[in-house]
Amino acid sequence: MASSVESAPQHGRWIDEWEPEDPRFWETRGRRVATRNLIFSIFTEHLGFSVWILMSVVVVSLPQAGITLSVSQTFWLLIVPNLVGAALRIPYTFAIPRFGGRGFTTFSALILLVPTGMLAVAVTIPDPPYWFFLATAAAMGLGGGNFSSSMANISFFFPTSKKGFALGLNAAGGNLGVAVTQFAVPLAISAGTGINLVNAALMWMPVIILAAACAWWFMDSLTSAKSDGESYAEAMREGQTWIMSVLYIGTFGSFIGFSFAFPTLLKALSDGRSSWVGAAFTGALIGSVSRPLGGWLADRMGGAKVTITVFGCMAACTYTTITGLAAKSVPVFFASSVALFILAGIGNGSTYRMIPLIFSAAVGTGSEPGRLDEAMKAARRKAAAAVGIAGSVGAFGGVAVNLVFKSSLESGSLQPALWSFLGFYIVCCALTWWCYLRKTVAIEWSPSLAYANV
Repeated sequence: MASSVESAPQHGRWIDEWEPEDPRFWETRGRRVATRNLIFSIFTEHLGFSVWILMSVVVVSLPQAGITLSVSQTFWLLIVPNLVGAALRIPYTFAIPRFGGRGFTTFSALILLVPTGMLAVAVTIPDPPYWFFLATAAAMGLGGGNFSSSMANISFFFPTSKKGFALGLNAAGGNLGVAVTQFAVPLAISAGTGINLVNAALMWMPVIILAAACAWWFMDSLTSAKSDGESYAEAMREGQTWIMSVLYIGTFGSFIGFSFAFPTLLKALSDGRSSWVGAAFTGALIGSVSRPLGGWLADRMGGAKVTITVFGCMAACTYTTITGLAAKSVPVFFASSVALFILAGIGNGSTYRMIPLIFSAAVGTGSEPGRLDEAMKAARRKAAAAVGIAGSVGAFGGVAVNLVFKSSLESGSLQPALWSFLGFYIVCCALTWWCYLRKTVAIEWSPSLAYANV
């Protein structure tokens, strides 16, 4: 006779019983349903990133369309979507238990018609006011929140043993949206005669409608998906949460901040040569693909060891970027910047992998054997909350990156910004060593926990 979880009741695509930790349920039904939801979650999250980063490509072509902006105005158009996207990450996480994965994913896709519609208006009306461009950039930030809702939703579908791989695929698929936009939009706006900026908006609208339709018809909501405000409150009181948030600023903050700025920087340094600007997508592409590599390396070498190595290499690459800038060598600047994207992607994976291990190892050093299972479950909930907090703080790091670029370029040189980044990466190296690799604080592997060193 089929178990109750095998025939989990479903109403209006709400699933009432979901037991992914039950091997029989997972093999007979759970894997198929979870995989289907993961596929369409990646689609929608990917689209969210694509719209989130869209202004980074549009601003490069505004002068050719007769719209001239100052350095300050240009960078505010890059900063505002980053700021809004970062601010939305935590509320988007709590939306999944409230509205269901299917319903909220459909909504988060459809609402992307707002920024794309506003962009279509902004680039077609005569003498568009700057405030309307700012409002459009702010609306694009809606795409940045999709990461958190998508990650939260998928985390409920998979068993603990498979959650890391599923979330890694989900994150990497979303991050690839940056590269797709920076590759495809320049081709779209140059199609035909002259610069057709409206294509940068219109090309996404059918895809947005398709993503929303797929989410509505093929995704599910789980009644067992519950908000966990208590775990968030506990995670916010943990010093480890904020240490890891600082490290995530160095990895994801660098990735998303550089992604927003890279086309503009290449245009400025290459005197607008389209060959270099057109290659800007390379950094985000390789950085996105390298993210799962960071998690894989962390599983085998230890997350803290991978992370400290990443920050050391990022400091070295930043110095190379500075030398390329001093020599006025665009190829050196480009190559070292792409290396920074790769390292930031690896660091994204390794820092995310550290968080659950840190909280679990802390349980192993302070819990009574009889209460270990209960304590481990609480640690996993707290770690999941810490991941959400770090993700939001890391996105704010992208805002800081562009504020530093803006201030530096207004002073007449990019070098002060790069020196400040180099110093921050050295600080991250020291913080990683002090908190996780010193002999007096290093967390040893424990067979009873089945967790390796961080």
